[in-house]
Amino acid sequence: MSPDPRTPLGGAINDREAELDRRFRTAVTAVRSETRCAPDEPVRRGYPYTAADCLELFEAQATSRHLDLAARHLTASGRGYYSIGSAGHEGNAAVAAALRVSDPALLHYRSGAFFVQRARRVPGAEPIRDVLLGVVAAAADPISGGRHKVFGSKPAAVIPMTSTIASHLPRAVGLAFALDRADRLGRFTEWPADAVVVCSFGDASANHSTAAGAINSAIHTAHQRIPMPILFVCEDNGVGLSVPTPPEWIEFAYGSRPGMRYFSADGCQLLQALSVAAKAVEWVRRHREPAFLRLRTVRLLGHAGSDVESSYRRATDIAADLARDPLTATGCLLVGAGVADADEVIARYDALGEQVAAVAEEVARAPKLASAAAVTAPLAPFDPDLVRADALRTEILPEALPESGAAGTRHPAPGHAESPAPQYDQRSDPLAGPPTTAGAEAHETAGRAAAETPLVTLAQAINRTLAELLERDDDVLVFGEDVGRKGGVYGVTKGLQKTFGARRVFDTLLDEQSVLGTALGAGTAGFVPIPEIQYLAYVHNALDQIRGEAATLQFFATGQYRNPLVVRIAAYAYQKGFGGHFHNDDSVAALRDIPGVVVASPARADDAAAMLRTCVSAARVDGRVCVFLEPIALYHTRDLYDSGDGGWLAASPGAPADIGRARVYGDGADLTIVTFANGVPMSLRAAHRLAAKGIRARVLDLRWLTPLPEEDLLRHARATGRVLIADETRRSGGVSESVCAALLDAGFEGRIGRVTSADSFVPLGPAAHTVLLDEAAIETAAAELAT
Repeated sequence: MSPDPRTPLGGAINDREAELDRRFRTAVTAVRSETRCAPDEPVRRGYPYTAADCLELFEAQATSRHLDLAARHLTASGRGYYSIGSAGHEGNAAVAAALRVSDPALLHYRSGAFFVQRARRVPGAEPIRDVLLGVVAAAADPISGGRHKVFGSKPAAVIPMTSTIASHLPRAVGLAFALDRADRLGRFTEWPADAVVVCSFGDASANHSTAAGAINSAIHTAHQRIPMPILFVCEDNGVGLSVPTPPEWIEFAYGSRPGMRYFSADGCQLLQALSVAAKAVEWVRRHREPAFLRLRTVRLLGHAGSDVESSYRRATDIAADLARDPLTATGCLLVGAGVADADEVIARYDALGEQVAAVAEEVARAPKLASAAAVTAPLAPFDPDLVRADALRTEILPEALPESGAAGTRHPAPGHAESPAPQYDQRSDPLAGPPTTAGAEAHETAGRAAAETPLVTLAQAINRTLAELLERDDDVLVFGEDVGRKGGVYGVTKGLQKTFGARRVFDTLLDEQSVLGTALGAGTAGFVPIPEIQYLAYVHNALDQIRGEAATLQFFATGQYRNPLVVRIAAYAYQKGFGGHFHNDDSVAALRDIPGVVVASPARADDAAAMLRTCVSAARVDGRVCVFLEPIALYHTRDLYDSGDGGWLAASPGAPADIGRARVYGDGADLTIVTFANGVPMSLRAAHRLAAKGIRARVLDLRWLTPLPEEDLLRHARATGRVLIADETRRSGGVSESVCAALLDAGFEGRIGRVTSADSFVPLGPAAHTVLLDEAAIETAAAELAT
């Protein structure tokens, strides 16, 4: 006896759902079998899959179907939230069956049956409860903690992804690369050395530049005989929301790519899907090369719960999809092969429906996240003591322990730290003093522990710090476009590949999405990747890899998965003899807008060394995503006030610089000039000229653009009562707006002024000076504000 389709969860079932249910029961009941298949017997000649295998997969498919129905009913009754279903894609359970539980999976949002089948193989896992807790945004959701409905499970090696536009593919490629790299470097990961990375996505997503770039990157890597054990699974249902995919387009686009083996299977026919998926997985596992599996599916019940499919699809096409329902096909297979009779199959289907409905009723009442603090807790974990201890370490990290958190990460114990080295006094720095003594005094202030260290430029300090980190920490990788043999466009990574080898310092293809995807995968595998983006303008080509992927992983995984990351970017303007808006860009707003991301911006050699150490340690200890903006125009700057004074050289100290702490130059009582990056030496020169006019100004280098050093900012603002913000970024959407807001929010009652660059791209040649902040503007504005 079937349950009343109008009563589950108190919501009325719609016509499409009722039609699916009716067709399933009618088709299964119509099948007849003259034989009986024992549990350990193959269900069909020529296939190795037994009756028990197929029955298990039917249950995974039926569970996924009922989870879809429950999600729709919960949403209709106001107790669930927007959820995209997997109905028609249940054939992906066959892919899960072909893989090991230890193979990392990054899943499409319609891979529900895959998730159920994978999780059912993990002792103690409860896939029904886990999925429904996500649907109702319950705080008890074991993967996202009620922050988003995702398929994810640490025990089942399913890394949570939103996967809306194939944005997870670059990470999957990076993870496949990193598994082999870790094995060759003797590093621990939570996955076996012969693991296969599986990444599923839809046919519409296959057209996105992110997917095309990631697949190209995988082939490009394998072409160089670097192992790339990844299986791309395109769940091709023939339509992307309302836009049809041309018939056979996926095979035309990906079926004959040299360097990538192509497989195709009807996902609505279980035995075919099982057979082909097994061959694809085995091929990748044996050859360690990429493969592409096109799994032909259908989309039932529309794009999502609110979608009215009849408004853009023909009735004949909808009916054709209903006729290919994979759940119905598997039910008929079971009856026809004699695995079970129709009543038994329907009884199993109904029993699973009742189980799902009961759990849905229970979790619908589960508590939700109730505070901003609870929501944001995984975004920016911060243990400054452990970060500082890690940054001060001198020994190589020991091998990771299984209980150390994310795969391959090492959380240093306080006992690993050396005694803290002396740090410069953040309350005063005489660099704003007379030019004849400024350099020497600044070096002394930078830390007496580094007294014997030679004075270096910003670029040299970064190079030496990277070398020290590579020498000390075997989890550090440095890579990007031109960073290897050439040593970077500006020579910042020169000599590192020769010293540490091409396995740890290497060139990538010219695609920022792939560069960052490699970093995300490497971070998930336990490395601390330090990728380089050649210019700030270039990062916007791949910003979603930072925003939608890097910054969200801990959020969606409640810290169970992390991607420690330090992205070095050659940034800002003021290059001499080289320019244009691609190489001189001052747009940082998009980076500062990403929750949880640290944005560091050193101006001097000593700060660059200290801040880079801190970022690497914050990535390792807290899983932080850090963006390290390096002022190109200051890379090789040596002088500050006069030619030959060496005033911008500094020792490269071993001491870290705490995140969110500013640096002050001088103790002038008339005015505080707040600035960063190129603005620091410009402001110091302006302050020096102002001193000759009797105006004593201190210069506050923010150093950290996110999080802003609000405590230091407010203290020095109140010390003078006047604040001038010298901001080389644009007037609209620049850093100065946030500084003003921070002062006003804190109740600062003094005078505030700001000078910025214009709301313009940076033109080529001398015209650049017409739109960029300059010293004259700083000096003029400061004099007006101080009088």
